[in-house]
Amino acid sequence: MFDAVVVGAGPNGLTAAVELARRGFSVALFEARDAIGGGARTEELTLPGFRHDPCSASHPLGINSPAFRAMPLDRYGLEWVHADLPMAHPFPDGTAAVLSRSVAETAASFGPRDAGPYRRLVEPLLHRWDTLVRDFMSLPLSSLPRDPVGLARFGVNGLLPASRLMRRFRDERAPALFSGLAAHTIAPLNGLATGGIGLVFALAAHARGWPVARGGSQAVSDALAAYLKDLGGEIHTGYEVKRLDDLPPARAYVFDTSPTALARIAGLGRYYDRFRYGASVFKVDYALDGPVPWTAKEARSAGTVQVGPYRSDIGRALREASGGERAPETPFLITVQSSLADPTRAPEGKHTFWAYGHVPNGWDGDLTDAIERQLERFAPGFRDLVLARATMGPPELAARNANYVGGDIAAGAAAGLQVLLRPKLSLSPYTTPHPAVFICSSSTPPGPGVHGMSGHNAAKAVWRRLRDRS
Repeated sequence: MFDAVVVGAGPNGLTAAVELARRGFSVALFEARDAIGGGARTEELTLPGFRHDPCSASHPLGINSPAFRAMPLDRYGLEWVHADLPMAHPFPDGTAAVLSRSVAETAASFGPRDAGPYRRLVEPLLHRWDTLVRDFMSLPLSSLPRDPVGLARFGVNGLLPASRLMRRFRDERAPALFSGLAAHTIAPLNGLATGGIGLVFALAAHARGWPVARGGSQAVSDALAAYLKDLGGEIHTGYEVKRLDDLPPARAYVFDTSPTALARIAGLGRYYDRFRYGASVFKVDYALDGPVPWTAKEARSAGTVQVGPYRSDIGRALREASGGERAPETPFLITVQSSLADPTRAPEGKHTFWAYGHVPNGWDGDLTDAIERQLERFAPGFRDLVLARATMGPPELAARNANYVGGDIAAGAAAGLQVLLRPKLSLSPYTTPHPAVFICSSSTPPGPGVHGMSGHNAAKAVWRRLRDRS
């Protein structure tokens, strides 16, 4: 009998397995696909020699993750590499606001009227970042926060909707960039705590940047897997689990799956029926004959580029994607230029490029033309550089990763209290009615992203339960 069996080899499942193995528990991990990685994988999707990340590509939460920082993942090949700028947000006039490692440089890009308000917003929190990120990425827990004053100060602004938090700015550049940061929730900007999401991404960039993993996001998963094996853990791929009886005997079962799948496999009935999935994305991976010809010079050196341009455009695109069956005619785009920082991603002189726009959950249309029209507005001649493209809409995303129900890469709608308390309104979100079954996916706090903290937090709940039984 194993102490713990983990189902799903995404970053959270791998992290949960590692955390348990580090504490001396016997662990086996089972993955339905033939390769590990989940949302952190790398494949040649277009042409030979072009290495693309099918899902996550840029990792501001990964480099800042308390779980990852406590592990020797660099010994297992994980290396974070950075472009000159973490992020740029271009405008139609050829200029851009930037999210730099420097707070001063970022504030200056907003203009004189908004530089001061931005600095007053982020600098007091940045000084407490390492403790603060551990507190809010570890909640909810039974233990008290390490910095309750800092956490409360963050909450004063972080619990606000992004639309309200942006009222402190007077011009358009700062709200546009901040709207793009908050849009990572894939939800309207007037939702609870969407301001906090934007604030987290800004602070993460100032603290340690928005890097990519050398060689591709697969390097994150491979490092976790290698570490797990060195700790004595087992990994089995190509093993689909349809019910608990498919798994070997164990004292605990930990699922890196959607709540829907967990309820079906573990026989939990309608326990997660109130859990709601959100909007999706349409994603295109490009093999390019050269760098993207952005009009704004700042965008040419940025690892991530947001294409809005303004908060009204971003807000409208998010509302359309979240509220109906029609995709936005002018989508807001998040793009990643991985090969700027990591030349191993493409043959010499060539580049990889990654872009997505938001669409309704389950949408089965083609957004390629709308995405490329947006790119041509800010990078004239982009289409002339395209050597090959690979497209994925909600059906393809869901087929590749069963956790993305309807193509929801955030693994749950950021709506109402579900943005904070997921998958149930509970102070123990990792446990279930079955005393031996736990959930550790991105559908649990602190939510989506390649950071492993959902797996870390779930592992804490597991080892406490196992300790109490012992």
